[in-house]
Amino acid sequence: MIVLEENTRYKEVLKKEGVKSTKHRNAILELLEQSESPLTAEQLFISLQEKTESINLSTVYRTLDTFASKNLVIKSNRMDDGKARYELNHNEHKHHLFCVGCHKEISIEECPIGELQLSLKKKIDFDVTGHKLEIYGYCHNCKKV
Repeated sequence: MIVLEENTRYKEVLKKEGVKSTKHRNAILELLEQSESPLTAEQLFISLQEKTESINLSTVYRTLDTFASKNLVIKSNRMDDGKARYELNHNEHKHHLFCVGCHKEISIEECPIGELQLSLKKKIDFDVTGHKLEIYGYCHNCKKV
């Protein structure tokens, strides 16, 4: 579980995963930690520029790819806009609802896949090693419009 409290903590997490600690990598981890929802590479890039960090968008993408390969972040590709979003990997099992109207993201606490996993094991001897569920629709506010 990643819990980042201060800049020195970022360095420890990166070192543990064999990733060199840089000011850009630390800044990206900090932004991901502060965010309440997953962010796109473009959103991270803009936030970094606002903090007067001189960074290229390609550096943000490479850093996120590195973090994803080390399982430090979770990358999810949204079907409604085709953009990848990134969030810190807290090793929590969760799924999401996405409003296609306002793009709000709602986390689902319980996992509806458990029974399906058992059924797949029994019927076709398939061991599920992981999954993610994204459901698209309209939130309460967007349905009113």
